[in-house]
Amino acid sequence: MELLSILFIAFIILVLGSIKQINEYERGIKFRFGKFAKILEPGWKLVFPIIESYKKVDIRTKAFDVPSQEAITKDNVSVQINAVIYYKIFDASKAILAVENFHYAIGQLAQTTMRNVVGSVSLDELLAERDKISTEICKIIDEASDPWGIKVENVELKDISLPEDMKRVLAIAAEAEREKLAVITKAEGEVEASNNLAKAAEIMSKTPGALHLRTLSTLSDISADKSNTVLFCLPIEILEAIEKANKKK
Repeated sequence: MELLSILFIAFIILVLGSIKQINEYERGIKFRFGKFAKILEPGWKLVFPIIESYKKVDIRTKAFDVPSQEAITKDNVSVQINAVIYYKIFDASKAILAVENFHYAIGQLAQTTMRNVVGSVSLDELLAERDKISTEICKIIDEASDPWGIKVENVELKDISLPEDMKRVLAIAAEAEREKLAVITKAEGEVEASNNLAKAAEIMSKTPGALHLRTLSTLSDISADKSNTVLFCLPIEILEAIEKANKKK
């Protein structure tokens, strides 16, 4: 009787010790005699010691901060880049059986891919098309990590650092570009103003008295400032009319 009690108690202890909890955001990989048995879903599961073992895998989306990497662009400019990779496990068994350390492996793959993609574009393309390059990096890493049961959801280039001499060159180029745009804008304004003046001159030449009205308007504007000295020039027609009037007298 005592032996049965001891065996019963030992059985209860064995069962209680075999109960393993798998959380909702986890999956368990169960092994029996060292061989893969099945994937454990969330809940309480029995894993008998000695003959069975298990390993938990977190299937939530993870953010991996890729360390700053030195890369050389297509036009031979050395840059420092770093990025953030967002990925999640869609097949827990592959993440354990197909690769030794999936977190380390995805980081090494990301570093290599970043250097290769940056080396295939010029500096201007790298700075102007960051979203496009991030998408290309994401696609390559996702395809390469698919056999590991990993889905790469997004890649974001955080920072692109340039050498100091290259920063100065870009600053000079940007200033020259702004000066060029200013000169072009000024020239376009002068062309537009000259066209408007030409149209105004044509209209006034066809309208009797328009030139005299314009002259009076200009004199009115000038006389507003009492410090100005105004020289009033009479049209030759008026002088001729005065001369003819004097002859008649």
